[in-house]
Amino acid sequence: MTVARLDCLIVGGGPAGLMAAIYLARFRRSVCVVDTGASRAALIPRSHNVPGFVHGLSGAELIERMSAQLDELSVTRVEAEVTALRRHDHGFEASWNGDAHAAATVILASGIVDTHPPFAEWREAVADGLLRYCPVCDAFEATGHRIGVIGPLHLAASKALFLRAYSRDVTLLATGPDDDQGAASELLDAGVEVVFAPDLHLRRSGGGVEAVFADGRTMQFDMVYPAMGAEVRSQLAVSLGAEHIGEGYLKVDDHQRTSIHGLYSIGDVVTDLHQISVAFGHAAVAACNIHHSLPRRLA
Repeated sequence: MTVARLDCLIVGGGPAGLMAAIYLARFRRSVCVVDTGASRAALIPRSHNVPGFVHGLSGAELIERMSAQLDELSVTRVEAEVTALRRHDHGFEASWNGDAHAAATVILASGIVDTHPPFAEWREAVADGLLRYCPVCDAFEATGHRIGVIGPLHLAASKALFLRAYSRDVTLLATGPDDDQGAASELLDAGVEVVFAPDLHLRRSGGGVEAVFADGRTMQFDMVYPAMGAEVRSQLAVSLGAEHIGEGYLKVDDHQRTSIHGLYSIGDVVTDLHQISVAFGHAAVAACNIHHSLPRRLA
């Protein structure tokens, strides 16, 4: 069954997708947001980078507030997974819940999925601020604490060096061998201890996190930052032949357009600077360009 064609289908209901929907709805465009209900932003216990919220707000609260705006604008939101996306002469056809849906344009705001460390209680630890994924977001709140960074040296070194500006006690727990002598030397010069720990696991201990090594040794931290990579949810665009880099991040132009005509991409699926403010900017740019690219709407 094919429904009436949308002006824009937005895949992903995190900050980027919701902001794009707000803009397009206020342009009086027909828009639908399809989301699986697993936004990475919903895990944020408290963000202090969102302007206007002096004491910060949680990711779940931000999404709730933005969703309320969409309800006021009567925007359709569907909890489902878009399983296929096809391009044809008049736009796109997307599939979810067994049905086909037509759209003139598509915004992919599907984000990323972090690779989590071996930590049985990782979700609760994230909620309590013990496991953190974004030092750009919250390193300020980590000032002076005992910080662990876990991951392969080539991924974790830059994060550990960034955090060294906030604490004298930063340890990199390297999960695999790495011959990057330049990074190792830079870490040593910065006073970051590097511990080779391929088989460690993490557990809660007191008010912090304990790293447990294969030989039974332990190290205690106030908080741990994983740097283990992520899955970029760009498969729908890649299946259409959209240009991307090795990690899966999609290439876009200054208007957030991918190499596929009519397909836009915004937020974490485009850049590894995973910031709400960046997502908002991408969304505004894409929505404005889409509005001007479609046939003029008259009152």
